[in-house]
Amino acid sequence: MDIFNEIKKKLSHEFIDIIEWLDATNDTIVHRFERYQNEIKNNAKLVVREGQTAVFVNEGQLADVFTPGTYTLNTKNLPMLTTLKGWKYGFDSPFKAEVYFVNTRLFTDEKWGTKSPFVLSDDRFGLVEIRAYGTYSFRIEDAGKFVIDVVGTDGNFTNYEINEHLKSLIVTRFTDTVGEANLPIELYAANNTELSDTCQEVMQPEFARVGIELEKFYIENVSMPEELKKEIFEYSRLDKLDMAKLSQFKAAKAMEAAAKNEGGTAGAGMGMGMGFVLAQQMGNMMNPLATQPVTAAQTPQAAVPPPMPPQVSYYYAVNGQQNGPVPFDKLKELFANRSINRDSLIWKQGLSNWVALKEVEELKSFLGGNTPPPLPTT
Repeated sequence: MDIFNEIKKKLSHEFIDIIEWLDATNDTIVHRFERYQNEIKNNAKLVVREGQTAVFVNEGQLADVFTPGTYTLNTKNLPMLTTLKGWKYGFDSPFKAEVYFVNTRLFTDEKWGTKSPFVLSDDRFGLVEIRAYGTYSFRIEDAGKFVIDVVGTDGNFTNYEINEHLKSLIVTRFTDTVGEANLPIELYAANNTELSDTCQEVMQPEFARVGIELEKFYIENVSMPEELKKEIFEYSRLDKLDMAKLSQFKAAKAMEAAAKNEGGTAGAGMGMGMGFVLAQQMGNMMNPLATQPVTAAQTPQAAVPPPMPPQVSYYYAVNGQQNGPVPFDKLKELFANRSINRDSLIWKQGLSNWVALKEVEELKSFLGGNTPPPLPTT
């Protein structure tokens, strides 16, 4: 009898489990510890290293969570499993549980970006399309919640699997935040730091819902169409530069270009003449008093017609898709061939929202009703 007890003790000692995980990858977030039929002996050793958390799951339920340290698994430190399993067969019998090791280190330099441009409304430039991209970093804050809500039964969960979900979340919240910021379009690139901090604050609760902490969020670039960039640069220059100096600069550049012209002296003379005319016209624009006669003997300036009024451009919606811009005549043609109708949504510079065609004053002429009333009877 004593011989059998010694053999039993020896076998019990030899088959005590050591449960641990040495991460040999750079992208694994959760690793499931594999044991035949998930059996773990009572008094098994659990080793949880720094940067890890061990999560015990029993029949789909969160049983226990272990932070870094070395543990002997028994009824004293597994109260939840003790209740669930009952330890029916004594302390030497194995119990079944799934053990998930969660990597809690910081995952850095994760990429995000808008797959397609999104539309913003600017007071000066109308509807514009912009793109954005950057990086973010995260860590698993609540390992139990993350395993239950996200990982499920995945035995080897990598950051690639969660990144696709996180990128979609980031782009959605980023678009909402930028739209609500209502900044002038040229300031988005100049306020990346402030905008990044605001986006991180908005996104953090969404990450926390599945046990993730958004450690850092960076906007590296906000881009827009090249033609819009040129308009913004020109607008900025006109807003900052002295127009008199600008006219002198352009006249000098015209003279320099004329000197290099293949036409030689004649070409240079023509270029210089055009440069002087340009300088005079720019000076007159900036100083209207210079065009007024000083004495009655002076010959009056020839009348110059005012500049043509700017042409209004319209955007219109067909089947939920934005089209345009088109001029008034083209919009009238689209109405005539029934591509659009009185209820089609229209937007132009100065409107705060899209409105029906029938509500735009100058477009009401499309609808008819311009026939004069009958003459009064005498």
